[in-house]
Amino acid sequence: MADTPKPELVRIGQVTAPHGVRGAVRVFPVTDFPERFTTLRRVLVGKADRPMGVRFRGFVKNLIILEFDGMEDRNQAESLRGQDLFVPRSEVHPLPEGYYYDFDLYGLDVVDPAGTLLGRLVDVDHNSPANDLYVVETAPGTRYLVPAVKQFVKEIDLAAGRIVIAPIPGLLED
Repeated sequence: MADTPKPELVRIGQVTAPHGVRGAVRVFPVTDFPERFTTLRRVLVGKADRPMGVRFRGFVKNLIILEFDGMEDRNQAESLRGQDLFVPRSEVHPLPEGYYYDFDLYGLDVVDPAGTLLGRLVDVDHNSPANDLYVVETAPGTRYLVPAVKQFVKEIDLAAGRIVIAPIPGLLED
C-alpha cells in the first residue's frame, strides 16, 4: 500500500457569495474552530496558488464575512465564489490530548496488540450516527470499517505511525 501524503495545506472554508457592494464575501467554514477567522490575516485561495491578505468583518448566521486585500467591489468579490480557502498545516488549531485531525491519521498502519499489520487507514467516515468509522485498507480494493471508539481503538501513536486496534471476531471479515 502506498503512503498517503500528509497535506501541507488545510482547507478551512469556501467562499459562497459576495456580501454587500464593497468587495466582502461570505464564507462557509469547514473547520471545527470558526473563531479562527477572527484573527486570520492571510489565507491561500483556490488551488492554494494565491495568498491573500484578509480581514474578519463578522458572523452572519453560520457564515463568516471576510474582506480580502484588493477586493474593492462586488464584481471582484464574485470572482472568488466557490473558491476554497486554505491555511498552512502549521497554522491548524491545536487539539486537546487524545483528539486528532483526520489528515494526521491517513496512512497510519493499523496493527493488532501483538503488532501484526492489519492494514492502513485510508479514510474516516463521519456519516455513522453513533461514532466515526476508520476505513482500513488491507489490500487494494479490500477495506473494512473499525468503529473509532475505545473498545476497538486501543492506541493512536502518530510518532510511530500506527493505530493499535483490538479486533473482535467478524470485524475484519467480509
